[in-house]
Amino acid sequence: MRKIVLLCNGGLSTGILVKKMKAAAEAASYECQISAAPVSSAEEVGGDADLILMGPQVRFQMSTVSRQVSCPVVSIEPTAYGTMNGEKVLNQVRKELGD
Repeated sequence: MRKIVLLCNGGLSTGILVKKMKAAAEAASYECQISAAPVSSAEEVGGDADLILMGPQVRFQMSTVSRQVSCPVVSIEPTAYGTMNGEKVLNQVRKELGD
């Protein structure tokens, strides 16, 4: 099972996206654990993650987060984030992880 963590300023806006991604994962029978958290807790929540997705508003902190964790760190595609397109973001995850 893959563990995916979405990071944003407070973890709130990504919380909505997490729900839509979970629905898309269930529809695709893709086993994963998806959660949202504030970027300030990246080291704590990303320690055992397979992938960290950064909200567009915090992508400038990608290099800092990358130094705190051992998994890949990528920015969520802005249009998919803005429209809260859980399926599109899940497809981005699967592509990044080679699933």
